[in-house]
Amino acid sequence: MNDSEIKDLVEYIARALAEYPDQVQVREINGHQLSVIELRAAKEDLGKIIGREGRNAHAIRTIMNAAATKLRKRAVLEILE
Repeated sequence: MNDSEIKDLVEYIARALAEYPDQVQVREINGHQLSVIELRAAKEDLGKIIGREGRNAHAIRTIMNAAATKLRKRAVLEILE
């Protein structure tokens, strides 16, 4: 597993949740020990991706952190409007 696979994983999950998957954009900003994953989606899809009380976003972060831990890195997910 390499760094871009974390980005691909987040993108795959977000596209599966989104009504307009073609508008989902994921960007990765790499540091030495920290990766910041920026997720953008259509305004209509933000609610679905975040989920009720942030449950979907929390689940995505949990999966992403498990993958990042395997790479001995830290990853942070930022959902942007």
